[in-house]
Amino acid sequence: MAIQKEPGQKGVNWSNIAVGAIMNLVTTLGQPLEVVKTQMAANRSQSMLQALQAVWSRGGIAGFYQGLIPWAWIEASTKGAVLLFTASEIESATSSLGLNPAVSGLLGGMGGGVAQAYATMGFCTCMKTVEITRHKQASTGVKPPSTWAVFADIYRREGIRGINRGVNAVAVRQCTNWGSRMGFARLAEDMIRKTKGKGEHEKLSALEKIAASSIGGALATWNQPIEVVRVEMQSMSKATQNANRPEKLTILNTLSYIYKENGIKGLYRGVTPRIGLGIWQTVCMVSFADYVKAWVKGE
Repeated sequence: MAIQKEPGQKGVNWSNIAVGAIMNLVTTLGQPLEVVKTQMAANRSQSMLQALQAVWSRGGIAGFYQGLIPWAWIEASTKGAVLLFTASEIESATSSLGLNPAVSGLLGGMGGGVAQAYATMGFCTCMKTVEITRHKQASTGVKPPSTWAVFADIYRREGIRGINRGVNAVAVRQCTNWGSRMGFARLAEDMIRKTKGKGEHEKLSALEKIAASSIGGALATWNQPIEVVRVEMQSMSKATQNANRPEKLTILNTLSYIYKENGIKGLYRGVTPRIGLGIWQTVCMVSFADYVKAWVKGE
């Protein structure tokens, strides 16, 4: 999602909106990892194998794509557009001030992450989590309500706040997510340049950029506790009906609740599939996006 420095760039790159939307739709190919990560974060007593079995029991292969249509697609296209546009403008502006590429990437990612969370992600992330964690009632013979019916029911009961439940946790996650991913990715690119003896503006090979993005994506999962908190706040699993669970969830009391119930390990449930997802998303939105942007400009 980050961009290569563009010396002499003038004006706003509106094409980044389209590039961001398209590239982030590509990241939804990682939906199975998203589902497993969410399953483990919402059901923290499950092992990886148990989580896989639980997801499979919800419809086989189709179970691994719960929440993809329409929520993940709506979320991906809208958040990708906001993310790439905002982060690119911030990164380009800070780079022109002479800031280190890693610092520019960090600031761009943080700004883009916060913008996408509040502008587009809140209700999509909430509904995607609802789809993954709600009980489908299939075993009882009752036809489960459609995703739109669930959306309407939540809106009727809780209004816009219900649809955006956990949006502050999403904003914190996205700020730290993309700040870390872009910052670490740009830092890795800089280190690769120095190791290879390349100049500041020399292009890296495709494999070098992918390697840098993979490092950024993997290291950015340090904030998994925020993701677990976000999932808990948005979860509709019956397992969440715990007497010790706060009635009104905030980021801090949810964090405390998870720690008391599951310890430090509970705060890192689902980190393994998230590492894979983080690498894939960062490669798409940092490395591949750089190439697409250059192609759009005819470079």
